[in-house]
Amino acid sequence: MTVQSLRAVLGWAGLGWAAIFNLALVTVWFALFRLLHGPMYALHRRWFRLSEETFDAIHYAGMAWYKTSTWMFFILPYCALRLAS
Repeated sequence: MTVQSLRAVLGWAGLGWAAIFNLALVTVWFALFRLLHGPMYALHRRWFRLSEETFDAIHYAGMAWYKTSTWMFFILPYCALRLAS
């Protein structure tokens, strides 16, 4: 498989739009977390015994993992394909 065929299959239509979608999703997650922190914490507190600090740490770690995964699996491969040709 050549770089050109990889770019044709995984190019902007595959990796680019997926990266934009995933970064938009983590941005919405962050905005909802900031705007609805109290109701979200109250809902989760009913299900689990969590302190507010633990709740915040879980969400920030999840956002960091999601953003890092988006970079590793979508943005960096796209840049590598662009640089390879």
